[in-house]
Amino acid sequence: MDVILLKDIEKVGKEGAVVHVKPGFARNFLVPRGLALPATPAHLKSAEERQRQAQHKRKRASRQAEALKARLEGTSLTLKLALGEGEKAFGSVTVQDIVAALAQQGISVEKHAVQLAEPIKALGIYEVPVRVQPEMTATLKVWVVKA
Repeated sequence: MDVILLKDIEKVGKEGAVVHVKPGFARNFLVPRGLALPATPAHLKSAEERQRQAQHKRKRASRQAEALKARLEGTSLTLKLALGEGEKAFGSVTVQDIVAALAQQGISVEKHAVQLAEPIKALGIYEVPVRVQPEMTATLKVWVVKA
């Protein structure tokens, strides 16, 4: 029996694929759980439309991510770090500080997207990777200066 998968199913196929499965598996498991539809001409036509819409949505998201990446790479942040005697740092520059500074400049980024391995505890210029999409990363320049 041929079915159109509505979700990714391990060892069966990806979403939108037309796969051949045993009739009992389709009738008793896939269709009742909303994981697949029988491959009728009407369902095939609607699946093609869904794939077209999903592709359009991915393209739009990719364009927005490219714009965000260009904006991030054209931005440099200056963050202040308080130093005590002996030039020892009080505190550090964290992901939250970077996200807040970006928000002040009108750039909205989630904190999990900023990939700072550990907080910055010294003065200097740092390049911080920011994940815009799973396969796209922008490099943000962060200047840490004395407060």
